[in-house]
Amino acid sequence: MAFTDATRRGLLRAGASLPLSAALIRESRAQAGGTLTVALPTTPTSCDPVNPPDHDWMIVTQNIFENLVEYDIDGVLRPQLAKALPTVSEDGLTYAFELHEGIKFHNGQPLTSEDVKYSFEWMLDPANKAARGPTFNRLSHVEVDSPTKLRVILKEPFSPWLTMLTKFMGIWPKGSREQYGPDHFRRHPTGVGTGPGLFEEWKPNDYISFRRNPNYWQPGKPAWERLIIKQVPEDTSRVAYLLSSQADIISVPPPRDYARLKTRRGIQGNARATLGGWSFIALNNARPPFDDVNFRRAIAHAIDRKTINERIYHGMVETTAVPAPRSSWWFNPAADAVLDYNLDKARDYLKKSKYPNGASFELACASVPYLLDSRDAAIFLQSELAKIGVEVKIRLAEQSVLSPMLSRGELDALVANFMSPGDPTYMIMVYLTAGQFMSKSSSFTDARLDELMKLAFRENEQEPMKPHLHEMQMLLAEKSPFIWLGFFSAANLWRDRVKNFKVSTGQTVMVRDVSLG
Repeated sequence: MAFTDATRRGLLRAGASLPLSAALIRESRAQAGGTLTVALPTTPTSCDPVNPPDHDWMIVTQNIFENLVEYDIDGVLRPQLAKALPTVSEDGLTYAFELHEGIKFHNGQPLTSEDVKYSFEWMLDPANKAARGPTFNRLSHVEVDSPTKLRVILKEPFSPWLTMLTKFMGIWPKGSREQYGPDHFRRHPTGVGTGPGLFEEWKPNDYISFRRNPNYWQPGKPAWERLIIKQVPEDTSRVAYLLSSQADIISVPPPRDYARLKTRRGIQGNARATLGGWSFIALNNARPPFDDVNFRRAIAHAIDRKTINERIYHGMVETTAVPAPRSSWWFNPAADAVLDYNLDKARDYLKKSKYPNGASFELACASVPYLLDSRDAAIFLQSELAKIGVEVKIRLAEQSVLSPMLSRGELDALVANFMSPGDPTYMIMVYLTAGQFMSKSSSFTDARLDELMKLAFRENEQEPMKPHLHEMQMLLAEKSPFIWLGFFSAANLWRDRVKNFKVSTGQTVMVRDVSLG
């Protein structure tokens, strides 16, 4: 489960001679300098934006589908298909948008307000079983005022929905879901997006490829002729692809090697703090031993977060014990202090619990790195908790296997790194409140937390929202339904020939503006 430096060096040497796939060879000959290749870990599961794959693979959905608004690489919300950010009614229930004119879907059909209405209402219909549908269940419907003007109507105030829209939604042509069926959107979504990439091919366990959209509505973009998203699970293999010029950009560089690699000749790299990158341990509060709050508090006090983040994640995680980055405007230092690393407190809480003599549980962990490699962290946690008499059994499986199990409530615990849109309430809402697509992962509900959520949803400004978020963090520190280790940074490495690429603070790898030198 842990890799030695010698093993890593050996694999790097072997990986450097990996052959190019047939597709890459063909394209390098046909489009010299025109193909951008991005290597990602894990396994894609869908091209459908409302049933999206994991965070990294959202590069696929976001090159096909677009939204009314988007986040830029600095995490600033800005208009996309809409001309401007919406006008919001005084009661916070109506959001008015005006679309750009002249935008066309990949099939040549013009984008209109009717397409937006159809897309939203299809996603909101429970009969369609959109995985992210519950995220938007406070939205009611869309009213069309003209081919370019529309209003989104909410059932109750819900200010974060715009930020969530940027990651878990897209706009497709009216009637296309019935016309093409679910497999079209999932496996070969040709003709149904407005984005910079035209879907070309999905070769399982290898790559997904795109051609440049010659009629893209943003002039001069994209600059690449072809985009290949390679599936390269192993850290060492991704690095080898980069060093041997078989990949132009890689995601999830190994933290222990990142600082050295980014200064290597011909290579560039950068890392940026994220507002939505949870590094945490998900606990199923319905399963023993996590059905006892004192046991959960014992675990929370027994974990040396600083050592994990400095020595295992090599500074790529900003330490915090609550669901807020220390650098964020909503961080509550008082709540963070409640869960200090203290083995005496851990033992005291254990004695107060239903399991005073310790307990055993299974800790799941992704076998292939997802955003960061958690395997060494799992081994460290196993050692740490043994100090207070708690036995941890580590279970390794692919992220594509663990995520559905987590959503169904089938895991005791999972040490993981997950990315949200960067809104302070999103992850708390989907994991720790009832009726969301990840609610069963925690089996945790709390009436006061629900009330605080509603109060926060009414606010569009930081200062009036902050006291509600601070109280949420204190409540979660005291009840410890999950255990937070910190917030991870987004990091990438890329070759010198890649121009205009920047690491995104809140989204996946963004390549719409990238050109090749």
